[in-house]
Amino acid sequence: MRLSDPAQARDMGDEAPRRWRDVSPGAVAARAERAAGLLAEIEAAETVRQVDQAILARLLTDELAEYHYDSARIPFTGDWGFQAEPVFAAMRLRLRTADEAEAWIARLNDVPRYFAQNRENMTRGIETGWTAHIDPLNTVREQIAAQITDDVAASELYRPLADMSEAIDPESRSRLQAEGLAAAARAIEAYRETLAYIDGTYAPAARAGAGIAGLEGGREAYAALIETHTAGAGYSAEEIHALGLEEVARIRAAMEAVIAETGFDGSFADFLVFLRTDPQFYARSEGELMAAATEIAARLDAILPLYFNRLPELGYTVDPVPASIAPGYTSGRYMSGDPAEGRKGAYLVNTYALDQRPLYELPALSAHEAVPGHHLQIALAQEMADQPYFRQNYYATAFGEGWGLYAEWLASEAGLMQTPYEEFGALSMEMWRACRLVSDTGLHWYGWSREEAETCFKENTALAPLNIQTEVTRYIGWPGQATAYKIGELKIRALRADAESALGEAFDIRAFHDVVLGQGAVPMDVLEMQVKAWIATQSVADAPAAP
Repeated sequence: MRLSDPAQARDMGDEAPRRWRDVSPGAVAARAERAAGLLAEIEAAETVRQVDQAILARLLTDELAEYHYDSARIPFTGDWGFQAEPVFAAMRLRLRTADEAEAWIARLNDVPRYFAQNRENMTRGIETGWTAHIDPLNTVREQIAAQITDDVAASELYRPLADMSEAIDPESRSRLQAEGLAAAARAIEAYRETLAYIDGTYAPAARAGAGIAGLEGGREAYAALIETHTAGAGYSAEEIHALGLEEVARIRAAMEAVIAETGFDGSFADFLVFLRTDPQFYARSEGELMAAATEIAARLDAILPLYFNRLPELGYTVDPVPASIAPGYTSGRYMSGDPAEGRKGAYLVNTYALDQRPLYELPALSAHEAVPGHHLQIALAQEMADQPYFRQNYYATAFGEGWGLYAEWLASEAGLMQTPYEEFGALSMEMWRACRLVSDTGLHWYGWSREEAETCFKENTALAPLNIQTEVTRYIGWPGQATAYKIGELKIRALRADAESALGEAFDIRAFHDVVLGQGAVPMDVLEMQVKAWIATQSVADAPAAP
């Protein structure tokens, strides 16, 4: 989260946002100066709210790192960026009053300014040799092109105005929709201008290497990005690469054991071909895939009371990924809801290219994105009434994604996987994250090519070819983020093992999970201190009384 982001103004109790962030160099520098001053104050403060202090310090440190390495020069990752923000904002928006509609119209009118600032930052990237690789850039280009339409009334940006509340009087509705059509047309024109800029100016200057290792200061920037995404876990790029290779070997052995269980007669590579090509493993329609995801989500909901004392009041839906972004999007994603508005979270399932969305991976994917994964973790944090706003909405990548991957493992432990193929799919998903450690560091630390980065996935996972291509494109465009999953999961599993060993039969899995999630997302070093403190209190409570 960005503490200066106007998109979060409404969540903080202010009016609905009327503009996008100011990403001009002057504004970014001013925020960095304020962040540096506040960081000094926070680090010098004496407080009993040490978790608040640690999270604020990390937020400010990360903002300063973004400024130091001028991350605004590449303002997109491939599946996210400035080009996607208006689309997702529109998707989440429900206009209940005329004031809210006017605020959205103002934001649409602000899109040209926001996009122009991002183009200026991209131009600075060209001038300084810091540009995106063509692969994530092509994904961004497709997302931008999908928003360009002459039928403004049918555009995703106009949809909130088309669907605004009937409680708004007809005269105001008519006026707001007319103004909204004009504003959406201006926003679409900004997309058109940005597409022309990418094709004519930016794409010819795209960097040659897949990773940032070859850019000036690239390895230093990557080390800082690892620190940001792993949230204080304390690993170097070399250590992460070695850990990835160890995990690949461990998981590969478990996968071989499952293949033997199926009775398949052939090599590991033959089994992967079988999984990738046999029609029994793929839905025949979008409806069939969505029905399967919905059914799995219901089974996951049913097991939650066995593993958690506290569950969120906010529910979630199971929805398809918007068609305009689906081709370059991941297989699934969670989109947070809003307890204050009563807007549910959403587990998004990609229904594009059905022959690339294997059903045997769906249980693990659902556990990660819905429950007990992202929805459970994020909604519980949002409902922490006794915590300040920044604590409710803080997202440490290693914590959140580590919990998501731990949730997949927990689902397997709970018996969610009904066939050996689903067990293999869960292991394949885990292998996917282990290969991320290898590939991400390979790209951005060791200077690997795309082909080298794809090798681990092709040789060790059942991921479909399109998924492998999409994922590696994501790693190319988002350095360091992919390392957080396994780092976070292994830390949570290690802390659970410590608690089980220390407490023995007194270990309560539901109490452990409540401790991990009880204070929302935290840096990994803070989580370790919290769990160890809990173990100590439980050990004292269970100790026999003195004679």
